[in-house]
Amino acid sequence: MTSIGARIVLAASNTARSVGQSLDRLGASLEVCKYADKLVPSTRFVAVDGISPTVSPYAAFVAPSASVIGDVTLEKGSSVWYGATVRGDVHKVVIGENTVVGDRAVIHVAKIQGDFPSLIGKNVHIGPGAIVHAATLKDNAVVGPSAQVLDGAVVEANAVVGPGAVVTPGTIVKEGEVWGGNPAKFVRKVTSEEMQLSSENILDTLELARMHAFECDKDLEQLMKDEEYYEDATTRDPDYYPYQPVGAPEHGDVLGQGAPGLIFDSVLTNPEEGLKFNQKKKQAAAQHSSG
Repeated sequence: MTSIGARIVLAASNTARSVGQSLDRLGASLEVCKYADKLVPSTRFVAVDGISPTVSPYAAFVAPSASVIGDVTLEKGSSVWYGATVRGDVHKVVIGENTVVGDRAVIHVAKIQGDFPSLIGKNVHIGPGAIVHAATLKDNAVVGPSAQVLDGAVVEANAVVGPGAVVTPGTIVKEGEVWGGNPAKFVRKVTSEEMQLSSENILDTLELARMHAFECDKDLEQLMKDEEYYEDATTRDPDYYPYQPVGAPEHGDVLGQGAPGLIFDSVLTNPEEGLKFNQKKKQAAAQHSSG
């Protein structure tokens, strides 16, 4: 028999549930403007003063956690990675084709202490955590991780700003030069091998960006299907009939009627295969018990 204490707890729980449901119904009946909570929408693209970002339909990737704000133009093939911010609130930002804005990088503009947009050319690589503030980066320039290029500075074509370097306001990094340090100074010329490697990195990142875009665009239904397929692939016995995703042509199908002799992962019209399969199971069980 159930103890008295348990029965009291059960009765109190049922009473509390009933009271809660009654209060919920009462609150719903008193609502004037009905409102349903929704998932927080992505804030990847935000308008400022009525100006929204202009993003090419052929842009490679803008991460869900990235922010592209205000008067920003993003050309085809370019990518803005996780946690990065591109903010054109008091001036414009233009990002050319196939340019990479790395994770947590920041691109901003200036209006108070100067009047500078941020103009970024084609095939530019801006490393993770870098800052480009109201500066110009010309085609094929590279800004290393955590480097800073500040107000009015210009990094010319094929130039490299090393990791952690700070290019001070108004400085010009000339074409084909490597600069480093704080404040950044000329170090050496860029080699032809480095230029080739930079071009290859841009192409590799473009391919990776498209893969990330494909994955991030999946809805909940597709993610659940992917999880189901992964679980099946890692647990299904290889002697079973192979998993077939919904809509995929059935393996061994004959005239749209399915594969002969196979149903629910069982062998029907080939009993000798069934005997072999059962024999394998017995051998595996015997090995497991002896081990």
